[in-house]
Amino acid sequence: MWAEAINTACYTQNRTSIHKRFDKTPYKLLFNRTPDISFFKIFGCKCFILNDRTERSKLDPKARDGVFIGYSLQSKAYRVYLRDKQTIIESVNVTFYEMADFATEHLQADPTHALLETSDKADSNSELEGVILNSLFRNFCENSQPSSPPCTPASTSTAPHQPTPTTEIPLLPGPSDVPSTPSTPQSNHREVDDHGFATMPESSPPHTTATQETSIPYPDSDQPIITPTPLAHERKWTKAHPVDQIIGDPSQGVHTRSATVNECHFACFLSQSEPSNISEALLDPDWVIAMQDELNQFKRLDVWTLVPKPQKKTIIDMKWIFKNKRDEEGTVVQNKARLVAKGYNQQEDIDYDETFAPVARIEAIRLFLAYVAHKNFTVFQMDVKTAFLNGILEEEVYVTQPEGFVDPRFPDHVYKLKKALYGLKQAPRAWYDALTEFLVDSSFSKGKIDTTLFIKRQKSDIILIQIYVDDIIFASSNPRLCKHFEKLMKTKFEMSMMGELNFFLGLQVRQLSDGIFINQSKYILEMLKRFNIDDKSSMTTPMSPNNKLDSDPSGKPVDATNYRAIIRSLLYLTSNRPDIVFSTCLCARFQANPKESHLTAVRRILRYLKDTVNLGLWYPKHSGFDLVGYSDADFAGCRMDRKSTSRAVQFLGEKLICWSSKK
Repeated sequence: MWAEAINTACYTQNRTSIHKRFDKTPYKLLFNRTPDISFFKIFGCKCFILNDRTERSKLDPKARDGVFIGYSLQSKAYRVYLRDKQTIIESVNVTFYEMADFATEHLQADPTHALLETSDKADSNSELEGVILNSLFRNFCENSQPSSPPCTPASTSTAPHQPTPTTEIPLLPGPSDVPSTPSTPQSNHREVDDHGFATMPESSPPHTTATQETSIPYPDSDQPIITPTPLAHERKWTKAHPVDQIIGDPSQGVHTRSATVNECHFACFLSQSEPSNISEALLDPDWVIAMQDELNQFKRLDVWTLVPKPQKKTIIDMKWIFKNKRDEEGTVVQNKARLVAKGYNQQEDIDYDETFAPVARIEAIRLFLAYVAHKNFTVFQMDVKTAFLNGILEEEVYVTQPEGFVDPRFPDHVYKLKKALYGLKQAPRAWYDALTEFLVDSSFSKGKIDTTLFIKRQKSDIILIQIYVDDIIFASSNPRLCKHFEKLMKTKFEMSMMGELNFFLGLQVRQLSDGIFINQSKYILEMLKRFNIDDKSSMTTPMSPNNKLDSDPSGKPVDATNYRAIIRSLLYLTSNRPDIVFSTCLCARFQANPKESHLTAVRRILRYLKDTVNLGLWYPKHSGFDLVGYSDADFAGCRMDRKSTSRAVQFLGEKLICWSSKK
């Protein structure tokens, strides 16, 4: 990245350095206007780019991890290096983390010599900025000469005609005027602090040293809970190098293979493994941070309070769930720890009463999209973070203290819940009641038939809100109402604005200038790969018109588990593909004892899907909105019991919104 560093340094100097003769910057001398430097960022800082691709699914990350490396010369975009694909892209939708927390941790945790050249009298902000810029731009911003090789002992001096040995360029080189000490076993190890961040040594492969005890702050206590963090070599490389095979001091790092720069840099931020229990999670500082973030949410939302253990009350146990969130390339983008309650221990009429929470039907979602397409609205999407933690509980519910985060002053105390937790049987109901109360108080009216639809009229304008648990889609005739609704939700809940709707409940939604297109091409491709449909043959129809399936008692049995898995996937796909409803429902009748003829019929449907991957529903904007329905039935069509199969479809203008096929 030296070329990018030089370009960025020149770009910065031309707008910040003052020419002594003219008392102006080179930029002002050339363009006769003062340059704007408010958009300047620290070179090499961590950043995230908005993932606005149309094929992004709901489970895909909303942003991509990258490193800031410069500014675009053709537009007002930033140049960002993507670690996962090792490419450089330009984008304006970038969020920066300018290494403030990263550098602060090093300044507080015995920094290496690359971070020692600071002034004691300078304030913290100036000191931090000077440290980072000095290590990144020294060779460019100060026009200094190349640094000399590190000092070596006199006994190892080179011969007169022997070329001077060179050293490997470190990831974050230190100041050239700070002399290097002779190489020692301790100095050749990579230093890992309590939060999993690391500093790269100069001209040496990455090693580790022993970490200290990690102090985990407790939400409801001023006293920290000391949880021992394992040595770094026990955490990462014990499998390859057992402790009993180490010769020497085990507290020193274990020598391993030389890691690539990308591996070293990325390993500073996220854990690549998923712990199976709390004991394994407490051994990894990255997962300790993830668990602490979850507990910080509990404290911020005032979810519980610590009380003495009551008598004759059910105390519900807690459990940690650990999951790595990955992007489309399989790269870990977030270590997510979720604290859930073991709701199966709850007793009805004691620990909970109402549990039902309305959920929007898929037909209601299609009707919503058909209406906004007819009215030429733009649909937006937002997500409520930790939605269930906002629900108010009416019952007295007590839970144990989370394992690994027990208050040392009151180890026998329990938590009395004020709000719902994930895992509680009444949590969905409590969240729905809290959201409904807030929207009704904000002058929204709840639908009488579909209670997940909320409408607000303001003079001649209207805004529609469709709720599906913690996912919200909304559209309005006036864009200002959408902006107002977004601000309104953020005043009460912690929201994640996802922009225009492009993926919802497994449906890929494309909002075009002349209508809305809905399909599930990504799911179809994944399904074909999962069931090994890779042959070149494809079908133009899902089922042969002459194929009359029956129980086939003399047929060859097949694996029922695999057959049922295919049927489940096809039934899920029928929410967007009415063309396979009849054939899928027909094959689903033989799941109890599937035969080879049934499997052949099912695989024909898959081959048909392979030929029609991009087929979907089209809702044109300029069409009518009159309800039109069609129905038909095959009289005594079933060969086994002579029952009929009725089929029906309903249109709103030219927009297909509902269909069925029932025996």
